Amino acid sequence: MKKYDIIFVGSGHANWHAAVTLSQAGKTVAIVEKDKIAGTCTNYGCDPKILLDGPFELLDRLKQYQGIGISDAPKVDWSALMDYKHKAIDPLPIQMAGLFKQLGIDVLMGEGKITGEHTVSVNDQEFEAQNIVIGTGQRAAKLNIPSQNYLHDNRDFLDLKQMPQHITFIGAGVISIEFATMASELGATVEIVEFTDHALGAFDQQSVAKLIQKLKSNGVQFNFNEAVTEVKKDGDQYKVLTNKERTITTDYVVDATGRIANVENLGLENVGIKTTRGGIVVDDHLRTAVKNIYASGDVIDKKIPRLTPTATFESNYIAQQVLGSTEEIKYPAIPSVVYSLPRIAQMGVTPKEAEQSPHYHTQKLPYGKQLLFQYKNELDAEITLVFDQENYLVGASIYGNDAPELINLIAFIIDDRLSANQLNQKIFAFPSASIGIISLISTMLHQD
Repeated sequence: MKKYDIIFVGSGHANWHAAVTLSQAGKTVAIVEKDKIAGTCTNYGCDPKILLDGPFELLDRLKQYQGIGISDAPKVDWSALMDYKHKAIDPLPIQMAGLFKQLGIDVLMGEGKITGEHTVSVNDQEFEAQNIVIGTGQRAAKLNIPSQNYLHDNRDFLDLKQMPQHITFIGAGVISIEFATMASELGATVEIVEFTDHALGAFDQQSVAKLIQKLKSNGVQFNFNEAVTEVKKDGDQYKVLTNKERTITTDYVVDATGRIANVENLGLENVGIKTTRGGIVVDDHLRTAVKNIYASGDVIDKKIPRLTPTATFESNYIAQQVLGSTEEIKYPAIPSVVYSLPRIAQMGVTPKEAEQSPHYHTQKLPYGKQLLFQYKNELDAEITLVFDQENYLVGASIYGNDAPELINLIAFIIDDRLSANQLNQKIFAFPSASIGIISLISTMLHQD
């Protein structure tokens, strides 16, 4: 039986960062993977999504100049863009496998199953390790309705050779909104069916309302308080039936009703590792019920956002635990982004939480108007800032195409509790767009 210092089950961001660190520290490391090396984000999620999104973002920015310098904007060729996606994304798992080999990390292709507190079976061969990390992530949920085999998921959509003329999304979460944005920009007829009365429940609803209105103006139809009960095949099309006795005739149906932790067939029951509907139960050191077995990333039962940066943070944390650290995990404020057009981003205390507490107050900055040309004529772009009683920044919600970059900048102000004086000691590039936001925020911050 071959022995390792540590075996990782899963090769995504939840695991490979720690694997690299520990290998460089002289540990013997193996990674078990049954699908593509580098996991969901690299192959089927974040990377292909943001690649495909790129031209749409550029076109959206060009529209902001129509009538003031831009006349006819170019169009997106989805088929050519998909070819480019394959050229850029398909080699990534091969490149990652090469990196692991170069670092001396063994890659064991197959389904990993825990057979004991220190043993993992792969393809009926057992391997021993002092520590084991489970980072198997999540998969798309399947709506429990008749003919669910007609439903597609995020992986299918991100591999579409041609955009359907009519597409129906079930659920109004991040995946549906991001994909609907691209599909509608290509001229597809888009319908979204959501059983609750709102979209993007985790985000500031004032920003969401503005986004929904923009999507509606682009032809997206929202059907709230409605549930899909069945999907039927009808020649080359599909009939989507709802609980309101309504039928949607469509060319393609995407089930975006949620994600499920991959905890099955891992042998967790062999060693008494506990799970819930949310995933694997861990302590404040990311240890399972078996102290030498950790869990990392989206497979964990947790309330914080399940995001690639969170998984990376946990992976780096576990590496330090294995190397001797005894500190319990402490998460910083975590930025979340919806890559719609425009983007929505938020972190820290939300505007809704601030409204419900006397300990916070908010300030809205319509920076799209205040910094008109710096933010490329995006007139409706705005930030809602949340301050504590001492006027330290503790939260932000942003509506605008620069939201991802701005929320990263704001993360430093929040996490380091920067005051106005500290911020004013920095020199930033000018006339960049972000310096305008920094200047506006500094006037509101705590004064030392």
